[in-house]
Amino acid sequence: MMFWILIAAMTAVTALSILVPMAKAARMSEAEHSHESGDAAVYRQQLAEVERDLERGLIDPEAAKAARTEIARRLLAADARKDQERAATTSLMPLRMVLLLALVVLPLGSVGLYLAIGSPEFPDQPLHARLSAPVENQSIDVLVARVERHLAENPQDGQGWNVVAPVYMRMGNPDAAATAYGNAIRLLGSTPKLETDLGEALTVANDGIVGSGAHAAFERAVALDPGAVKARFFLALALGQEGKSEQAIAAWSSLLDGADPSEAWVEVAQGELAKLTGTQLAGQLGGGAKTSEPTMAPGPSTEDIAAAQDMTVQDRMAMISGMVQGLAARLESEGGSAEEWQRLIRAYAVMGRGEKASEALTQAREAFADDAPALAQINEMAEEAGIEGS
Repeated sequence: MMFWILIAAMTAVTALSILVPMAKAARMSEAEHSHESGDAAVYRQQLAEVERDLERGLIDPEAAKAARTEIARRLLAADARKDQERAATTSLMPLRMVLLLALVVLPLGSVGLYLAIGSPEFPDQPLHARLSAPVENQSIDVLVARVERHLAENPQDGQGWNVVAPVYMRMGNPDAAATAYGNAIRLLGSTPKLETDLGEALTVANDGIVGSGAHAAFERAVALDPGAVKARFFLALALGQEGKSEQAIAAWSSLLDGADPSEAWVEVAQGELAKLTGTQLAGQLGGGAKTSEPTMAPGPSTEDIAAAQDMTVQDRMAMISGMVQGLAARLESEGGSAEEWQRLIRAYAVMGRGEKASEALTQAREAFADDAPALAQINEMAEEAGIEGS
C-alpha cells in the first residue's frame, strides 16, 4: 500500500515541478493586464480635465483638440489591451483544469484504482523474499529469475544451465536457450541429447534454417548415437535446404525405414520426402530436358507436379509410384532406350527402393549386352549411384 501512495505523491511532485512555473507566468500576465486597465481610467480623467480647461479659457480650441486626439488614441490602445485581458483570462481556464487534474484527480485516482483492483491488504513483497519463497508458490518468471541469480553467482553449475535451457525454449527465447545449452555441454560434457537440443535452439533462432553451428551440433549428436532420430531429422532437413535433393531423399528414406508410423515426426518426414521425390522424378521420368528419340516415355508434366503438391502425402506417393510402375511395365514389355532404363533405375533409387533398382539394372544390362557403348553408359551411372545388379 505504501508503495502506491509513494507513487501518487511522486506524481503530484512531478506535476507541480512543471505546472507551478506555468501558473506563475499566468499570474504575471494577469498583473500586467490589471495595470493596463488602470491606465485607461487615467486617460478618461485627462479628457475631463482638458474639457474643463477649455471652458475656463486656459487653453485655446486648437490645443484642446490636439490634446483630446492624443488622449483618445491612448485610451483606445488601453481598451484594446483590456479586450486582450478578457481573452487571456478565458484562455487560463484549460490551464486551471490541467492543474486540478494533475494535483488532485490523478493522485487520488491512482490510489482509488489500486484500492479497487489491487490488494492493499497484502504486505510488501521484496524481490529477495519472492525468490526465497517455496518453489510451488512461484510463477515461471520468478523461477527463471531465481535460477538466473543462482547462475550469476555460480556460473560453473552445468546442471543449472541444463535446467534453465529448455525453459528458455518454452518461453520463446531460443537465443538464451542456445547459450544455456552451450554452457551445459562445456561443463557437463557432450551428449546426444544436449547436442541435439543445442542444434534445435540454434535452428529456431535462425528462423528454421539449419546453419553451420546447428549442423555441427547435429553431426556431433549422430556421431555419439547413430540412431539419434531428431538429429538425423534436422540433418535431412538441412540437405533439402542446401539443394542436395538426392542426398536428402536418401536421408529421409533411411530415417523412415522401420519407423513407427504413430511417431509425430513421421508424417512431416514423409511430406518432405514426397516433395523432394516429386521434383526429382519430374526430371528422371521426362520432366527435364527433352530428347529427339521417338520412343521417349512421357513423364509427369509441370501441371502434374504442381497438382501433386496439393495432395496428401499418401496420395502423392501413390501417384509417383504409379508413374514409375508404368515406365517399368512398358520397358519390360516393349523395351526402350538406354536413357529410359537409366531413368527407371534412378527413379527406384530416389524412392529408396534399392532392390528394385538392382533388378532394373540387371535387366538393362541384359537388354544392352550386345551394345557396348550403351552398356558402358548404364554401368557408369550405376557406379555413380552406388547400385549393384541383382
